[in-house]
Amino acid sequence: MTLRLLLIRHGLSSYNREHRIQGRNDISKLTDEGLLQASKAGEALKNIPIDAVYTSPLKRALNTAQELVKNHPANISPMLENDLLEVDLAPWSGLTIDEVKSNFPDSYLTWKNSPNDLTLLRDDGSSYKPIQELSEQAERFLKKLFLIHEPEKNETVLVIGHNAILRCLILKLLNEPQGGFRRIKLDNSSISILNIKSNQQKKIDVQIESLNNTAHLFPQLPVKSKNPRIFLVRHGETNWNREGRFQGQIDIPLNQTGRQQAMAAGKALEKISFDKAFSSSMTRPMETAKLILKAHPSIEIKEQNELIEIGHGLWEGKLESEIISNWGELLTAWQESPETVQMPNGETINEVATRAIACWKKICSSLSGNETALVVAHDAVNKTILCNLLGLSNSDIWKVKQGNGSITIIEISQDEEQLDIVVCLNYTSHLGGIIDKTAQGAL
Repeated sequence: MTLRLLLIRHGLSSYNREHRIQGRNDISKLTDEGLLQASKAGEALKNIPIDAVYTSPLKRALNTAQELVKNHPANISPMLENDLLEVDLAPWSGLTIDEVKSNFPDSYLTWKNSPNDLTLLRDDGSSYKPIQELSEQAERFLKKLFLIHEPEKNETVLVIGHNAILRCLILKLLNEPQGGFRRIKLDNSSISILNIKSNQQKKIDVQIESLNNTAHLFPQLPVKSKNPRIFLVRHGETNWNREGRFQGQIDIPLNQTGRQQAMAAGKALEKISFDKAFSSSMTRPMETAKLILKAHPSIEIKEQNELIEIGHGLWEGKLESEIISNWGELLTAWQESPETVQMPNGETINEVATRAIACWKKICSSLSGNETALVVAHDAVNKTILCNLLGLSNSDIWKVKQGNGSITIIEISQDEEQLDIVVCLNYTSHLGGIIDKTAQGAL
């Protein structure tokens, strides 16, 4: 049983368009483009059953929520929730970003580099930390939410809010990784999906199914910044993925579905100007990379042995049901605390992370200017890289989903003070719809 949370940022507002700080004031309103974005998001969700809708009461969010559910068959009215209000940046509200930079240079630098440390003054002269207050607000909302919508009820809940509060909700669910606020991006009317389960200890397990999906908008992929960008793709499906076999370092090729997934990814990325391409040296990611780059025949794919899949050792080729009989306790440990497990005659996830992240950093350092690269690898490899980028640990690999043929986008910072940003995670809309319907596989 799973509680599915659909988190949606409001559509483009008048202040967004003017590059003004909005914060908690209610002057800004949806633009015509923002209204259209909300309508497109509603269309993308029309076939997904929805059990409840919560929204910030600020006009730009409420109007987005109303447009989202207008034509949904569930006919559910949005419920106003004050704990979904945007971050309180009262001293800056209404100012353009350039004005904030000019009038509050030190505070703005803190906001960009260490937002949790930002301190502002209220009208009465008292000081407060906006993001710390917002984090407490997010925790209150989640506590109320889980009292009403327990994972065992198998419900889908729509939450419409703002950039900062939605980030804080995501980070709360991920146990607040260090620097997490600046590690992710949420565009106007983007859809993010988090799956919540309750484990045997009655604690929640969280999986990010997707972040910042903009497939229903134009352009369909988030707009590129001036920084280098990497498209991280998991290889297409194999027969062993479909069967749920642990494949690891056995060189299983793509099946027909996997080839179709790779071609669909290629279609989604055909207008991207790639400068470089890298792939695990195994057959399934190399075949995926070649199919993606059919529209880019001049790009050489550089094989990376460090990106090969985790070595499952004696588990390779086996179904979970076969592993239980000989390694039941070890399999349970793998599913609950993967960082503690030494695969029989295989690797640990820590060993995989060490080689994969070192390779990732080498690839990042090879990019200059605003170059764009393709990297194709495997489930466990991608998960260790993404956990590192999100500020998570190797114990958190189950928190990140990587569907076969999925696309993840990372902006690489060229400023030592700034973190790399996960712009979009596990985008699978090119494979059919907002929900990831790819094979679960053994991992």
